[in-house]
Amino acid sequence: MVAKRRLSKSADDDVAIAKDQSTAKKSKIGGRKLITSAEEGEVDDDTVFVQLLKTAGVILKYGNLPNKLTLDQAVFQKKLYQSLRKHARYPNVVQEFIRGMESYIENRDKFRNCLLPCGQYQEGESSNTMNYQESLIKLLLGIEILQPPVMNMLFEKIPEFMYDGVPEDGINLPRLIINQFKWLDRIVDSKDLTNKVLQLISVAPLEIQCDIITSLPEILEDAQHNKIAKELNSLLQQDTHLTVPILDALSSLNLRAELLVEVRHSVMSTLSAVKLDDLPVVVKFILHAITAADAIEVIRELRKNLELESCVLPCQLQASQGKQNQNAKGTSVSRENGSNDCVAIMFDVIKAAVRFQKVTAEAWIKAIESVDSAAEHKVIDLLVLLILHSAGASISKKQVEKLLRSKIRLDQIRDQLLQVAFRSHALVVREYFPSVLSLAQTLLRSPDISVVSFGSQMYKYAFMMFDSYCQQEVVGALVTHVCSGFTAEVDISLDVLTDLVSQSSSAMAIYAVFVKGILDYMDNLFPQQIRKLFFILSTLAFSRGLEGSHIQDDMHIVIRKQLSSAMSKYKRIGIIGAVMMVGSMACDRSKVDTCSSDVPAMSKESFRQATALLELVRSCSEHSPEAAALYYDEMANLVQKRNLDPQVQELIGRSVLDDFQEDFVVDLIPDVANKYLLPLKCMFNLDEEESEGGIVINLLPLLSNSLANASIDGKPSKQGAKKCVSPMSLASFFRLLRLCEEVQHDGNLEEIDALLGCPLHLTNLELVEKVESLSKQERELLCSLLFHAINWFREVVNGFCKLQDIEMKGKVLLRLQNITELQGLLEKCITATPGYVPPLANFDSEITEVPPTIVPAAAVKKRNKDLKGKRKQKSEGSKNSSTDSTQIEEPSEESQMPTGITQGKENNEEGKVFVNLANYRAYFRELDINVFFALQSGLVTKSQLDSELHTKVTEVVQLGSAELVFLLEDLSRKLDYMLAANVTKKILFLKVKGDRDVGFSHLRQMTPQQLAQFTLKLLNPLCNHLENAHNFFQASMAENNGVVDVLGSDVKEFQRMAACYQLLLQILNTLFAWCGFAQNENRKLLKSALDVLANRLKAGDGELGMEELFRQTFRYLQNFQSTIPSCASAVTLTQLLIVISSRSSDSQCKEKIATIARGFLCQSWILPTGEKEKGNKYNEALNTLLCIYLEHSDDVLKSVEEIAGVGVPELLNSTKEGNSRTFPTLTRQTFLVFYRVMMRQLDSSVKEIPSGTQSDSAEVQIEKLLRWNLAVRDFHILVNLVKVFDSRPVLGVCLKHGRLFIESFLKQGMPLLDYSFKKHRDDVHSLLKTLQLSTRQLHHMCGHSKINQDTNLTNHVPLLKKLLELFVYRVKAMLTINKCQEAFWLGNLKNRDLQGEEILTQRSQEESGGDEESQLPEDDMEEEVEEEENDECESDVRKATRDDEDSDSD
Repeated sequence: MVAKRRLSKSADDDVAIAKDQSTAKKSKIGGRKLITSAEEGEVDDDTVFVQLLKTAGVILKYGNLPNKLTLDQAVFQKKLYQSLRKHARYPNVVQEFIRGMESYIENRDKFRNCLLPCGQYQEGESSNTMNYQESLIKLLLGIEILQPPVMNMLFEKIPEFMYDGVPEDGINLPRLIINQFKWLDRIVDSKDLTNKVLQLISVAPLEIQCDIITSLPEILEDAQHNKIAKELNSLLQQDTHLTVPILDALSSLNLRAELLVEVRHSVMSTLSAVKLDDLPVVVKFILHAITAADAIEVIRELRKNLELESCVLPCQLQASQGKQNQNAKGTSVSRENGSNDCVAIMFDVIKAAVRFQKVTAEAWIKAIESVDSAAEHKVIDLLVLLILHSAGASISKKQVEKLLRSKIRLDQIRDQLLQVAFRSHALVVREYFPSVLSLAQTLLRSPDISVVSFGSQMYKYAFMMFDSYCQQEVVGALVTHVCSGFTAEVDISLDVLTDLVSQSSSAMAIYAVFVKGILDYMDNLFPQQIRKLFFILSTLAFSRGLEGSHIQDDMHIVIRKQLSSAMSKYKRIGIIGAVMMVGSMACDRSKVDTCSSDVPAMSKESFRQATALLELVRSCSEHSPEAAALYYDEMANLVQKRNLDPQVQELIGRSVLDDFQEDFVVDLIPDVANKYLLPLKCMFNLDEEESEGGIVINLLPLLSNSLANASIDGKPSKQGAKKCVSPMSLASFFRLLRLCEEVQHDGNLEEIDALLGCPLHLTNLELVEKVESLSKQERELLCSLLFHAINWFREVVNGFCKLQDIEMKGKVLLRLQNITELQGLLEKCITATPGYVPPLANFDSEITEVPPTIVPAAAVKKRNKDLKGKRKQKSEGSKNSSTDSTQIEEPSEESQMPTGITQGKENNEEGKVFVNLANYRAYFRELDINVFFALQSGLVTKSQLDSELHTKVTEVVQLGSAELVFLLEDLSRKLDYMLAANVTKKILFLKVKGDRDVGFSHLRQMTPQQLAQFTLKLLNPLCNHLENAHNFFQASMAENNGVVDVLGSDVKEFQRMAACYQLLLQILNTLFAWCGFAQNENRKLLKSALDVLANRLKAGDGELGMEELFRQTFRYLQNFQSTIPSCASAVTLTQLLIVISSRSSDSQCKEKIATIARGFLCQSWILPTGEKEKGNKYNEALNTLLCIYLEHSDDVLKSVEEIAGVGVPELLNSTKEGNSRTFPTLTRQTFLVFYRVMMRQLDSSVKEIPSGTQSDSAEVQIEKLLRWNLAVRDFHILVNLVKVFDSRPVLGVCLKHGRLFIESFLKQGMPLLDYSFKKHRDDVHSLLKTLQLSTRQLHHMCGHSKINQDTNLTNHVPLLKKLLELFVYRVKAMLTINKCQEAFWLGNLKNRDLQGEEILTQRSQEESGGDEESQLPEDDMEEEVEEEENDECESDVRKATRDDEDSDSD
């Protein structure tokens, strides 16, 4: 013990020595300045104390002079000890010595001198003498016979000075006294010393307590560490002011592991009450005391108790209260800085721990990973992940990135947490900015939308919260993303830059030179991305006046260069850039800067530049129809924002109105000379009473002239030629005109309302019926004419759909009817015009999809016939094919035709082919969402007046089924595009997305929340139409005894109503499946939507809770199941009910969904023609329905057994075209669908059976055995069905899922049999025997696959045969474990086909059969079961050998 203390003293005494020495020097110097008397001499009296010290070598001094030591310290202690022991009055002389000392130190100055280091005697000083000497008290404590009384005396003296203020000499005597007990070579009575120290701590003031506690490791022996630790632990619970010194002391004590855990738990419990200044010390102690065994538990508890929110809030409260004082501002700032410093220090402690302790780093990862809800995640999780990412030594950065991506994808770490981290702890996050930037770059490249959004938020917060260096790095990283070439990465990076420019334009203007560099990479950008880029640059260039002049010049150069290009790609870039630049130049600052009332008007120079640029764009684009149309569309988008300067707006509106009338509108003349390729006829006039002096859209003449001009040289007109007026820009020009009128007249369109009802110069549409007799040029002209007419009507409907006038509403509905009528005619024309390419209608996107090539009906029919012939030959050539293998999915005519071609089922003429216009969606103008308000229209009366303004004719207009399908299809597409059902929707980086965005330019200007709010307004009319469709089919069922039968009814109307039913359900499903409803800010929106549907069932007086709303909505939608007209609609309704139930906690919904899905499976689905549904789409819908039924069933295994054991035998007993009575959807054509789903669900269900363990109770073992028995029985039934349904697809499904089933049985079933064999021998034997029959059939299937040399089937054989062999040895292992290995016998297995006939190889044919019979049983059993009387064990096993070799029996 002494040696140990000497070593520790030599190592750690420097600090204490330095402090005492500096204090002594300070007092010495100060004393000499204050004391000038002559009393500073030697103390010389006849007391034993003074005389013995003088004899031993210490000379006591008066005043501020230190006591002198004439000998070495050890020599002095030895001489004094001998003097006392050899004294005549020993041991009484010791008491006299102590009394003399007590008398001597009654004087404070003398006592102080005794506590301060002794000085050296200058005469005879040797070079070996130490420069520092201990104090007299410390030397006396080193003498054993003096130590106890001197200690007692010192402890008695400490209270005298406890409550003294700061003395004149500045020396703290209690602290000096405590220092005397440090690093003693030997302690005579350590227990007594410990008790006295504890007593002193209990009565001492706070400052003295801190000094004593901090000095405890240097005072006490190791034997007393555990005792003092317990006392300190209890003291810690009582007084949090002593937290820092106690933890300091505990960190230096040598404690037992159990006691350390107890202390740590106590410290952890007080963590929430610890002062902010003490937090780093507390965290450091907790992390310092971690071991590998308890690291995860400690970190989880630390993370749970560490509330960073409380570290910020108290300071804010104090700051708000401090504002009442005079110096409140300075106080609040200092406190806030102090809190930030403490938090930063705490994270430095964590950083040091994770960097140097791998166990701590891994524990943090596991602790964060174990949190499974967003509510439980804290800011510290995000900050620690940054620390772990920056440390990089003990844990990989990829592991942190993977964890963060997973948490974001599961919606457990959200943007709100990120915002709190940046706003409340910016100082901490700033320290790890490189990790922030690296993580943001990684997240932005993720294929998941939610992860990408989180990465973009990191960029935004880093720019807004950090200094200029970080801002520059953020902008540089975003520019790098934009130039990467990946579409999704470019889009999100430009969105982030747009947000930064909009929110912090002044800060972003400094870094405009970085953004300007993107101009060199515009070749790789889409038009939408180019629009964003020029918005960013023009905002930066014109938001700060002359400061952005250098960017303005560069943009002018780039735009002029692009506009002058002859290539349409670069001209498009120039047009978009110029319009965006005009938008920034001519921006109405009073509307943008609403906070300031004193905004200067647009200067004359700016007005001149804006108008000059507009004129330049117009002149450069007027010779190209595509360029002109793009210019009009871009200008329309600019005008729609309503933030242009009034001067510019007026100029644009005036020129647009004049140009439109001049270019596209002519007077209506009854008789017009026909000089065009097709006969001219005025069509679709809604204003018959105003025909005289009316106007007409000059469509056919313009189209004919445009085609004629384009074909003169085979290329567009050159620059400088006459202005080209083409109907291609008609719709775009009208959109610009309409928006200008709306902006200038506050939505009033009276000046142009004649365009809604005016006719068009078309041709006689009766030509469509004899289109095949027309020439190719005439057919193409007719198709283009119809495309332009449809696009004109679509844009007209866009323009006038918001008008509330009844007359206008009626005309809008009539225009919708015109659209559907023309679409029907267009389908026929395109069908008769192979190779036709429609005119463009959307000019801001690159259409890469080529319109489908039209194949003549005769060719399609011939190809189908050839395919059927080939299939027939192949079927006849198959040796083992049974007569019932008709369930092969034969592609229908519909699936074999090219995309866009469908068999015309409405027409009985065989071979008639029609076009699906959905494939031509890119060539139609986009419908605005306001058009869908037409869904609210009921019956609308349209009146026609005579010349005296009296009502002549009253016509009732309503929304027909064709128009309803038209609107619902477009609404469904829009919702699918914007409202993602899954927050982790994948982004395909390597796929060009241009075609997907075509037709959604206007929609992209809305947010998903805005679209959801708009759809909510349509819920009531949508429900009205849904109920109308329900009533339609209900009436049809009532007329036909409960069966939906359309024979003898209007087939077209039935088809349209069925399509409406399907689309309405799809719209509701897309709306309620939107992932945005999971966010708190959208909960009210969800509640409003549920209110609408719940009130349709029963209008409630009071407000319902969310759960009741879910139940009422579920019940309302459930009522539609009885009238569902098609299998696809049944799937949509079921999926909608699943979405509703997933947001509810009602446990009965699952059972109801299973019942509904089963009802749909037990229903015959009849087409409008009276035939049963069939084809690929029907099979897909049936597959989904069956999956839903089995997944929501209470017992999957019993449901599978019912279908396979009841439904399939019924099918086998029916005719070739028949079906199962229990499940009418189960036919020979759909057997493969049922079989695949049943095998897949069987595999999934057995994986959910827990593996057997030795600790399982008897009841648990029985339950698991019953589950496996049922699963094996189902598997046996399904495998044996291959003998009847032996088609190639069925064999493939059986081989694939059979292997998976055997694999699951080996992993989870065999351990159960190991522990259950002795108690449940018969059950185990029965289970293995049943499974053996299935594995034998699987072996036959492997042989069949090899004989037929089917590559798709033989790919499954090696893995399956390996598992079959492994199964044999696993059964042997089970018998060995249960000491029944004698019951195991192994033999060879013959190769057989599906029907059980032996497959003879060349070798087996040459050999005699007797040898084989000696090896295998006659009854073709693969194993021989031997009964053992002693063990009474039975086992059926077999070994599957390779087909191409014969092996000897073991």
